[in-house]
Amino acid sequence: MDEAKPFKISKHVVWDAYKRVKANKEAAGIDDKSIAALEEDLKNNLYKNWNRMSSGSYFPPPVRVVEIPKKTGGKRILAVPTVADRIAQIVAKMELEPLVEPYFCRDSYGNRPGKSALDAVGVTRKRC
Repeated sequence: MDEAKPFKISKHVVWDAYKRVKANKEAAGIDDKSIAALEEDLKNNLYKNWNRMSSGSYFPPPVRVVEIPKKTGGKRILAVPTVADRIAQIVAKMELEPLVEPYFCRDSYGNRPGKSALDAVGVTRKRC
C-alpha cells in the first residue's frame, strides 16, 4: 500500500473484486466498456480504479438505464453501472462489510451476507 494515500485499499482487493465482476458476466454500462474491453489494458485500468479509490478522488459515472418489461404489464427500471464502477462497488463492500456487520442485530435481514427476505419470512412464521 502507498503511504501517501488517505485510504488504505489493497491492490489485491481490487483484483479480487475484478474477478468477482468477471465471474458475473454482466452487461456494459453507459460507457459501453465490457469486461473484454477492460481486459485490453487490465493492469492500467485496475490501477486507475485503485488509485482513484485510495486517493479519495473516485466518483462513480452515470448508470445506463434499461427498462425491463414486467409479466403483469408496465416496466421496471434497471440501472446498469459501468464495469469499473461495479469493481469499485465490490471493493467498498469487501472493505466495509466486515466493519459494519458486527453492529447489526441478528434479526436484520436486508442486504446481509447469508440472509435473505425468505429467511426473514421463515423466522416470522416460526414466531407467529
